[in-house]
Amino acid sequence: ARTKQQQESKMLSRAASTIVRSSAARAAVMRPVMASQPRFMSAGRPFRVLGLQQVAIGAENKGDLTKVWQGLFGLEKHSDFKSEKENVDEDIMKIGKGPLGTVEIDLMQPIDINKSPKVHIPSLNHIGLWVDDIEACVSHLKSQGTRFAGGIRVGAAGHKVAFIHPKGNADAPIGG
Repeated sequence: ARTKQQQESKMLSRAASTIVRSSAARAAVMRPVMASQPRFMSAGRPFRVLGLQQVAIGAENKGDLTKVWQGLFGLEKHSDFKSEKENVDEDIMKIGKGPLGTVEIDLMQPIDINKSPKVHIPSLNHIGLWVDDIEACVSHLKSQGTRFAGGIRVGAAGHKVAFIHPKGNADAPIGG
């Protein structure tokens, strides 16, 4: 007989691998639900946060961050990502293992320190959360007045992502 935790772990591992990421020390990453998977609701929200996907940390020189995360903590570089459009050069470390996989520690530096976005400000750039249904999550958060930086898009790892804008405005007063 399977325990409830084993059943949930198996169910989550079968879920589609699409995520949604949010930004802020601004944040919200999401994972869609397979058709056969039961839908979870939480306190009137049409989505459920499933876990932590990533922590993105920025600096003028990611080498300084590497000394800490690789040198002191022993994490290994898993991959890298570079985008002129997003003004980012990052090394991706991974840590842990669980039903949702590993957690990424993304060490970022700007390609051009004088251009935006400034991925090194703030140093804790964004936190990514897995959710069970990104479309429902973004729709619900927008209905609550949350401002997004663009819409849902495919991110560097091939998952759907959405970033909460760091500042609200007159139309969407909630920012992250």
